[in-house]
Amino acid sequence: MIVLIEGKLLKATPLSATIFAGGIGYAVNIPVTTAEKLPLNGETVSLHTHAVYREDSQALYGFWSEADRDFFALVIEKVSGVGPKVAISLMSKLPLGSLIAAISSENSTLLAKTPGIGKKTAERIIIELKDKLTSFPAASGTSDTSSTDQPVSPQEGESSKLEDAALALQALGYKQSDAKKAISKVIETLGPNLSTEALIKAALG
Repeated sequence: MIVLIEGKLLKATPLSATIFAGGIGYAVNIPVTTAEKLPLNGETVSLHTHAVYREDSQALYGFWSEADRDFFALVIEKVSGVGPKVAISLMSKLPLGSLIAAISSENSTLLAKTPGIGKKTAERIIIELKDKLTSFPAASGTSDTSSTDQPVSPQEGESSKLEDAALALQALGYKQSDAKKAISKVIETLGPNLSTEALIKAALG
């Protein structure tokens, strides 16, 4: 099992990272909360990983912290009907501390706002995980919220930023038209001076 990968970051999007390590380029699926912490392309990055093997495919999922990785594994292994895609969507919407807090306080309404998770699935997540979170850091419910204040880098084109954000929302379960509407609404409310990751998180929220 591959549990950690460290190498040069070749390319990154809000939901993926390509890392060159040991002469091999690895495609790693990541949540938005990890993407917003990645360094610039060409710099060294280290991600905690979880590999998912199926009969017709194999995929590698990466996370900024070991706790994030362990939570992802817990979700897909213990909650029936929730696979990697939905788990990534859940972790893209909220940082780990807020997820732990929502589950511990049985806040199914907050969890159900995630694309791909309805009220019943949110309740199932709470039932299946509430008693399995003792090994995770204490929930603050407010961690990792500073990204909405991060300005867009000068190199990042406006149209590219909006397109990347819309594509990420589609990958998380939004219809194309709904994704564009959600991004437009965020820009109208908060203005355009947000990172791609901050746009996505605001749209999800």
